[in-house]
Amino acid sequence: MNEQIVAAGELKWWQRGIIYQIYPRSFQDSNDDGVGDLRGITARLPYVASLGVEAVWLSPIFTSPMRDFGYDVADYCDIDPLFGTLGDFDALVTEAHRLGLKVMLDYVPNHTSSDHAWFRDAITGPDSDRRDWYVWRAPAPDGGPPNNWVSFFGGPAWTLDPTSGQYYLHQFLPSQPDLNWRNPAVRRAMGDVLRFWMDRGVDGFRVDVIWLLAEDDRFLDEPENPDWTPGSVEHARLQHVYTQDQPETHAYIRELRQVLDEYDDRMMVGEIYLPVEQLLPYAGTPAQPMVHLPFNFHLILLPWHAAGVRDFADRYDAACVAAGSWPNWVLGNHDQHRFKSRVGAAQYRVAQTLLLTLRGTPTVYYGDEIGLQNVPIPPERMVDPAGVQQPDVPAASRDPERTPMHWNTQPNAGFTAGHVEPWLPVDDAFASLNVEQQESDPASDLNYFRALTRLRRDHPALVGGAYVSEDSGAADVFAFRRTLDGEVVTVLLNFGSASQTLGDLAQGRTLLSSVGDQPVAGAALRPNEARIVLR
Repeated sequence: MNEQIVAAGELKWWQRGIIYQIYPRSFQDSNDDGVGDLRGITARLPYVASLGVEAVWLSPIFTSPMRDFGYDVADYCDIDPLFGTLGDFDALVTEAHRLGLKVMLDYVPNHTSSDHAWFRDAITGPDSDRRDWYVWRAPAPDGGPPNNWVSFFGGPAWTLDPTSGQYYLHQFLPSQPDLNWRNPAVRRAMGDVLRFWMDRGVDGFRVDVIWLLAEDDRFLDEPENPDWTPGSVEHARLQHVYTQDQPETHAYIRELRQVLDEYDDRMMVGEIYLPVEQLLPYAGTPAQPMVHLPFNFHLILLPWHAAGVRDFADRYDAACVAAGSWPNWVLGNHDQHRFKSRVGAAQYRVAQTLLLTLRGTPTVYYGDEIGLQNVPIPPERMVDPAGVQQPDVPAASRDPERTPMHWNTQPNAGFTAGHVEPWLPVDDAFASLNVEQQESDPASDLNYFRALTRLRRDHPALVGGAYVSEDSGAADVFAFRRTLDGEVVTVLLNFGSASQTLGDLAQGRTLLSSVGDQPVAGAALRPNEARIVLR
């Protein structure tokens, strides 16, 4: 039994609060060009604050040719004109802080854009001062790529520079060359990027693909994945034993943490898709700390069944306690399909309740609070390079989860002017699925989300309390308790379509039911119901 308890007042902001991710292109367009921007986000910050979240994380807004929609950075220390100016960003930070919100930026250290001045210099030839800022190799004996490494977006991870006859590494698009983190000058420059933004008031960073920073310096072929099947994403064809989770990566992250620790109360969360035993070491140790939160994506990847989710929650929480790491939970983001589409409409509130009541920091993706789902994208409107380069792999495209926010019943859901074509299509369902309508409906998904965040504020056990799961006697029910200073809050989640009688587990005063009423103590848990009970 996990008896670890932490008074809410002792927790840092990134432990006690909810992180809300905004995909800037899709949140609010203020200048009617069909793309969201900083002024649009600033105008909507009062809405964000009303959700009861602690921090806003913005996906990349830096200068970029937008071949990968901002994850190809051409200038780390400026704002792309598509989104606004540095002045607009400063105004956003000021307004966020006025509203009590922290601001987090996406930091993309693994690669730059090929348009970045560093790479433009590097590609002039082997004698360039910045040649070694990137990863170069001679061709294989047959003149082809140096090894069999493949890009996340399909195709080889190497592109030939015909002028020098060498190949450069890119784990994503050819226009996203990988930085050489073995070079101390690269590490110093990337540390200065963090300082630039923290000097402007940024409170934290989500670090993109942080587990990829180092490659094995022998550049050996990676083994084939025996479980891969044709038609699946090509990147999964190999086992990435030489391009992911290399020992040197931990040393690089410790250097980044030292930069953050030059400032008060800053944090970073690392994007890491790894098993728990490889994930948690990225938090480091008290003597050598690394990221504050190694992102835990397992709720996204697990089959949606009560037993499996419970088993993982138990193992992960216990592992965090043993490692002294703070847990965190995610159901969706800009790279993963909407969780309502994944778990089904009937289970949507069960999943939302789970995310906001487990021990640890939840991260919420914009629009999930109103129940946005995947939007079918016609082939001619597809823009995501992961999908464009792999047209025969329907699941490769990330466009369906990046579509515009639904604000009201106006054309284009109030995201942009009615006569403008948004950068991605707006869901046809927006007329009945939008913030304005849900604001006025006490039984809406939006107001259910707010009810959950109010419970977190009103009941410290849901934030700093110990976690222990309970045997419910029902295969479709995941039940757990959160306890702190004598307060016991029980969370009951019915993953099935049949009612379940739970006896003593259901005793107590109902604080919230996803069905919307106040069932009496001990009442059966109804199909697809989430219920939170105070003992």
